Amino acid sequence: MLPREEECPVAESLLGTLYRSRPEGLPALVDSVPPTLRAILAVYCFRREHLRSLALAIASTCEENDLAMVAGRLGSAIFVKAHEARPQAPNPKVTLCRKPLRHFVAQDLV
Repeated sequence: MLPREEECPVAESLLGTLYRSRPEGLPALVDSVPPTLRAILAVYCFRREHLRSLALAIASTCEENDLAMVAGRLGSAIFVKAHEARPQAPNPKVTLCRKPLRHFVAQDLV
């Protein structure tokens, strides 16, 4: 007897939309999914190699408790992996020039 394939927890059209979305648009789509269902979806995607990056992106929006409730230690491990994988944008210190632009151009010409 063959094992039954796990059913996708969301409509296949939503999964397809998530899969094809740009990284910057993904958070808005994921926010439309309730937290527990989001955790189930993250685990579902994580179990499929071709959806692993999507799983980590979804899991990064989940609470660790939700992932742990859905998948136990695997859920907690996914949470950790998702937060390790998420690139942390540097917070550069921005300073503004207080001198007129012409001052710099004139110096460069000399």
